[in-house]
Amino acid sequence: MLRQLAMGSAFAVLVAGSAWAGEYGTPAEARAMLEKAVAAVNANKAKALEMFTKGEGGFKDRDLYPYCGGPDGNFTAHPSLVGKSLKDLKDKAGKPLGVEVYAAAKDGVIVEVSYMWPRPGQTEPVNKVVYVTKVGDQVCAV
Repeated sequence: MLRQLAMGSAFAVLVAGSAWAGEYGTPAEARAMLEKAVAAVNANKAKALEMFTKGEGGFKDRDLYPYCGGPDGNFTAHPSLVGKSLKDLKDKAGKPLGVEVYAAAKDGVIVEVSYMWPRPGQTEPVNKVVYVTKVGDQVCAV
């Protein structure tokens, strides 16, 4: 009977771990969403930025969403920060995240920028990665 309980507990831990892992987007999913966002901006920038902000068209998946900033350094697409300064954004450790995102963005290349930020619904910052590229006059990231 103890063996059955131990096996049942191991199964419960495995299932719980798998459920937790699906709660957040993966690096591959984030990169794929950014590639999809680039295609959308190239097809119709105004429509794409609106879709990103509203989270429509598959541009919101768990904790993944694209955001963009224009040449003036302000968000052009974001669920809640459109019009505010992306360039002035600092992560929870005080790192100038917005400046680093703009500096890293290059046309046709996707790069990673790490930063400290809480997961949705949490308060403790964790190390995260944003994928960044430049599309025309937009700096976009997921």
